[in-house]
Amino acid sequence: MSSNNIKHNSRVILIQRMFEQDFFNPETDRVNLNQFSEASLKEFSDIKEVDNKFISEVLKGTNNHKKKVDDLILKLAPEWPLDNIAKIDLQILRIAILEGFILNITPEKVAINEAIELAKEFSNDQTRKFISGVLGNLYTNKEKYL
Repeated sequence: MSSNNIKHNSRVILIQRMFEQDFFNPETDRVNLNQFSEASLKEFSDIKEVDNKFISEVLKGTNNHKKKVDDLILKLAPEWPLDNIAKIDLQILRIAILEGFILNITPEKVAINEAIELAKEFSNDQTRKFISGVLGNLYTNKEKYL
């Protein structure tokens, strides 16, 4: 399996893990976060291999930079409050912004292309255009926003 597929698979697991963390509020919900094991997420998504270091790095980045990333999304798409963005699409945006623009672990254009691929896989054509527009705006105007 190519390393690109492993990274893509890792992003699929990341979306699921981040969705789970975002869905439950640890302060009010008496739920064990990460209640779904990595093995069950892999099985559900028919994934064999992932890059655990990459997953860990992005999850840590999410915890450390969530407010910064969310504020950036609000600036990039001011007509879309975070509560109005589908949770899955919000995770896709967060991953792309984190890995391509904040943590710089993936080239910006690769992070954008991967986000569009994930949107094709998990959302619809309208969402893909929204994600592409938000990330394209960031790429074009990064001096203004970063």
